[in-house]
Amino acid sequence: MTSILISGSSVAGPALAYFLSRHGFTVTVVERAPAPRPGGQAIDVRGVALTVAERLGILADLQRCRTHMKGMSMLDGDGNELWRSTEVALSSGRLDSEDVEVLRDDLSGLLYDRTRQDVEYVFGDSITSLVQDEHGVHVTFERSAPRTFDLLVGADGLHSNVRRLAFGPERDFVRHLGTYVSIFSMENYLGLEDWQTWFNDGTVGGVIYPVRGNAELRVNIGFQSEDPVEYDHRDIQAQKRLVAERLTHARWEVPRLVKAMWSAPDFYFDSMAQVHMDRWSAGRVTLLGDAGYCASPLSGQGTSLALIGAYVLAAGLARSGYETAFAAYEARMRPFVELNQALIEQNREHMEQNPEGKSPLDDVKNAIELPEL
Repeated sequence: MTSILISGSSVAGPALAYFLSRHGFTVTVVERAPAPRPGGQAIDVRGVALTVAERLGILADLQRCRTHMKGMSMLDGDGNELWRSTEVALSSGRLDSEDVEVLRDDLSGLLYDRTRQDVEYVFGDSITSLVQDEHGVHVTFERSAPRTFDLLVGADGLHSNVRRLAFGPERDFVRHLGTYVSIFSMENYLGLEDWQTWFNDGTVGGVIYPVRGNAELRVNIGFQSEDPVEYDHRDIQAQKRLVAERLTHARWEVPRLVKAMWSAPDFYFDSMAQVHMDRWSAGRVTLLGDAGYCASPLSGQGTSLALIGAYVLAAGLARSGYETAFAAYEARMRPFVELNQALIEQNREHMEQNPEGKSPLDDVKNAIELPEL
């Protein structure tokens, strides 16, 4: 029985674990966090990814817990409304679309629940080294005893540890897009009801929207920077200080949002960036989702890429040996990935010129055919 170690338990990793475990693989998922991560922004499951969600057995649950936005407003730095729409929301597209917008932690929670009985989860640990030979991938961990697996999949995000160990330093593959964003929860002190409020104040801006029956806000605020900003990806307090410093002169409700940020238990901060690699596999190791081909949240397709990539990779491994499977996975996914990564500029032009018109996403979200699994 083939044993597979997956690093990362957000979306791509558990989705892959689900399909592999049902095709006779022994699957272990290792995650640095001590438990499934709370918080995160609203994310979208679109096009072909909806079919994958159905095959995961979670589509009905996603539809039940989806957001129900009625529209959005765009404000200037002083809080003056520039325009509003009841047709679209910038985070999710047309409000009458069949696409499903959910909170990231709701989706990851559903995937965890679908896999926890059949998949071994190791929380609070991470990979420190890996060595490959004809017998498998020999892995050492920060806390657990060393183990050997037949295959290793890095589904551990933009700052992938597996990618670093198997392919090289992050700087060789990550392209920054000039924007940084923080995401956290707070009370809905503005009383927003199913309504997104976007604001733009020069080089800072973001969006707030109510969730959990309008009981709380998810805050997404950030800043632009031409040059990459150096920060410790594990030092949350330092990240909060960085955000506070960059937003010192922002107006509207930003000072109050920043004040709430300091006590937020689910704070997240990162750059808007893409990952570009010539290959996603090296021997018995391959990459999945953001670790191998992050398109950035600005594409609106990161979650869909993760789900579709997991399905395509599982289909290849279920049919053939890993070398053939990895090659087939990349051959099918790479053209789709390139279309999605190219959405960044298209989406920007669309939002500036005609936000209520046809979205570039409409021509991309179904531009891949799923293999048999």
